This record gives sequence, C-alpha cells and structure tokens, in this order.
Amino acid sequence: MAQTMQFDLVSPERALASLQASAVQIPGAEGDMTAMPSHAPTITTLRPGVLKVESPEGNSEYLVTGGFAEIAGESLSVLAERAIPMTEMTRDQMNELIEEAREMYKTAKEEDQPHGLVEDAAKLLADMEALGTHMSL
Repeated sequence: MAQTMQFDLVSPERALASLQASAVQIPGAEGDMTAMPSHAPTITTLRPGVLKVESPEGNSEYLVTGGFAEIAGESLSVLAERAIPMTEMTRDQMNELIEEAREMYKTAKEEDQPHGLVEDAAKLLADMEALGTHMSL
C-alpha cells in the first residue's frame, strides 16, 4: 500500500493545492469521511465544512462551501464551489458567507420555490452558521 496519494483542490477562482497527502478528511454531504491511499473509488458531494489535509510537508485546512470529491485509489480531486485556506479566513469573510446563505434562504422562501429548494437553502444557512460558531473567528 502506498503511503501517500495525489491530492488536488480547485475552486472556480484558483487551484489551492496539488500535493502528496497521507490522509484527507472530507466534509461529505452524507457525513465526514477520511480518504487515504488505496481508498475504494468514491464520488461524494460536499457540505460546508473544513477539509483537513495531512501530508509529509505538514497539515493544512480549507473551508469549503460545497462541491464534489472524487477518490480514485491513489488520487483525490476536490472541486469546491468555494475554498479558502483557513490561514487566510477572516471573521468578515465568514460573515459574508453566512449573509449570502441567509439571502439565498430568504429568496427561496419569498419566491415560493419548491419545498426541497427551501429546505436546501435552510440547511446551507444552518451549516454556515454552525461553521462560523465552530471556527470562533
């Protein structure tokens, strides 16, 4: 079994990471999971949360707001809606993300969107608020 796997993290704005990792904790929509070398091939959606990377160069963390992760045995690719290195994250950025989620929820309710879309917007808002509290920025 290999000790590391290729890890790539990209968002629409930029490529954030491309390195060898020994483990990556993913905030999956169905629950958190840890991908390691030789992991079974898997594709999962992401929920807002903190993606944690363990590598020989050191550990790093990224806030992600959603997206997809594809695990392919010896590689892991994460396509994030938004990703921000935790070392760059500020309280103002977190507040902006929470406010965007709040507006999405408000709009979904006001425009009489199908119930599932309103629930999704409410879940996003709850996840973002919980993340902001957890991060203690």
